[in-house]
Amino acid sequence: MATTPPRFHRLTVRDVVRQTPHAVSIAFTVPPELADDYAFEPGQYLTLRTTIDGEDLRRSYSICAGPDDGELRVAVKQVDRGVFSSWVNASLKPGDAIEVMTPTGRFGAGAVCAEGGTYVAFAAGSGITRVLSIVRGVLAREPRSRFFLFYGNRTTADILFNDELTDLKDRFLNRLSVLHVLSREAQDIPILNGHLDGEKVRALLGAMVPAASIDHAFVCGPAGMIDDVTAALAALGIAESKIHVERFVSTEGGRPRKVVVSVPPDAPAAHTAVLILDGKRREVPVADGEAIVDAAIRGGVDLPFACKGGMCATCRAKIVEGAATMDVNYSLEPWELNAGFVLTCQAHPTTPRIVVDYDQV
Repeated sequence: MATTPPRFHRLTVRDVVRQTPHAVSIAFTVPPELADDYAFEPGQYLTLRTTIDGEDLRRSYSICAGPDDGELRVAVKQVDRGVFSSWVNASLKPGDAIEVMTPTGRFGAGAVCAEGGTYVAFAAGSGITRVLSIVRGVLAREPRSRFFLFYGNRTTADILFNDELTDLKDRFLNRLSVLHVLSREAQDIPILNGHLDGEKVRALLGAMVPAASIDHAFVCGPAGMIDDVTAALAALGIAESKIHVERFVSTEGGRPRKVVVSVPPDAPAAHTAVLILDGKRREVPVADGEAIVDAAIRGGVDLPFACKGGMCATCRAKIVEGAATMDVNYSLEPWELNAGFVLTCQAHPTTPRIVVDYDQV
């Protein structure tokens, strides 16, 4: 796994596989000289970048391949008003080249049971892409571990990676259990009908996996589902350190958050941000209320970022001098906050001078 700051390289699309009527998976060809840069851990994602109608768009998609599968693959589900996802599903084809950022993200980082443990995951819709790589990694690397996957969808036709999940079940009969919960298609087992919510989680775990036996739980899906499921897991006595959550919500049709502070070109700088990236220092003026990433863009400095919504942590950096406050944080862990890390797309300086280091890992 790369430990340098994330950066873009132009990769060629190796293949595009239609997974459902509204989703594809995409594999990229990685040149040998970039193999180390694109080595990844389960739970990480790639940020893709292209220009559509003159606008620079970036969108992050989870790596769905296992770390030992020998390929780099993401899944892209078309969403309503999704400019980027619609373009990928309709236009991207083998042989095309696209800017791809090196892997980032820490979903489930450190969740290892080398001597054998019990893992559970709760995914809904395209949330499966966030946990599939983790499932594959655990099954391949931990021969004494078991995995229980509860996957919610509307109908069978909506199930992403249905064939792949069936193949994994066949290969790991005694170690992987996959249960599909469908909200708009009746199944023979009543407990598997309806929505994957807190009540369903309590019923499923009560029937299959005692909460006390769970070493790690992974949750990814719509925001309401995440909140309900994590509350249920906590109420069952599962420690916060064992519950791993990945929030990634598509907003504004797949476009990043708009700059919310209008800064006249001749406006005096209220703050100065010193940005350390690749060992180089750059200074940019920051207006009151302006996020560091927005100030850098205004100043012509190319920093790593993707969602600009506080969810992906691509813009993570460490404050080594000064202070800042963040609007929202959906991705940094408590230890990172205590160590001085911030999301620079959300960070507003509160001191006249601030120094943030993107090279810190």
